[in-house]
Amino acid sequence: MSFFDTFSEMLVILFAMAVGYLANRLGYLGGEADAKLSKLILNITMPATIVSSVVSGDTFPGTAEILSTLKVAVVFYGLELLIVCVVPRFLGGTPEQKGVWRYALAFSNLAFIGYPVVIDLFGADKLFYAVILQLPFNMLSYTLGPLMLTGAKRFRWKQLLSPCIIAAMLALVIALAHIQVPAQIGEMLSFIGDITVPLSLLVVGSLLAGLPVMQVFSSVRLWALSAVRLLGLPVLLWLILRQMGVDPIVQGIAIVEMAMPVAINGSMLCLEYGGDTEAMAQITFLSTLMSIVTIPLVAMLLL
Repeated sequence: MSFFDTFSEMLVILFAMAVGYLANRLGYLGGEADAKLSKLILNITMPATIVSSVVSGDTFPGTAEILSTLKVAVVFYGLELLIVCVVPRFLGGTPEQKGVWRYALAFSNLAFIGYPVVIDLFGADKLFYAVILQLPFNMLSYTLGPLMLTGAKRFRWKQLLSPCIIAAMLALVIALAHIQVPAQIGEMLSFIGDITVPLSLLVVGSLLAGLPVMQVFSSVRLWALSAVRLLGLPVLLWLILRQMGVDPIVQGIAIVEMAMPVAINGSMLCLEYGGDTEAMAQITFLSTLMSIVTIPLVAMLLL
């Protein structure tokens, strides 16, 4: 994948965010509209996306191969959670901002940006490895995510039964048990789930409309956090996996996915559970912008 191929992928993402920004300025988005859209995404379109990822694609590999990839996922998410316990202490900020720093380090944009990059680098027939790697993300993001963003005081156990978590558990069962789901169902879920990405990016862009944009570029804290997310974590994962004798394809996909910018799900969760939407929109925007350069850099140096 060339630099310009990646640049083109990132431009599409940034364009959607720019449209959301403009829609807010024109009065189409913002306030209650953003909140309602986030509920639509978290409760309907995102669950459809999660389940469709395992029922509308090609045949999955054997159970042993899936479990082997999930072992890499343990290292993948374990490394992120370890960094979460260390780095935010040095960044400072309000308790709400530290929650955003934790989420940003723990969860990258594995699917919305990661899938197209994986296809370009490794081929469409290897996408199922990225799908398997993302399965724990869906459960962790919607369980630990709200806890990181809002703290234990606002955490409610009923959050563990959210539509996204139920969908993630169902997707894992379908993959491991090799359950054959009718193609028509997969097509219907994909049809609904396909609007998740553009809707989410529109909301992120709308959230940015209420912020002083130059504040994003002048924040040393945001630049440092983005550097750890986009460069530091992929390098650390590369150092660990090369010592484990992991299959080169799986290793490469894991490293590329680790190099993705902050997951846009964070903005939806902040709106839903009361996190710092300003800080989350800022780090999502800056890390996505920086990834135009860092993703091809990681691909050239570590793959």
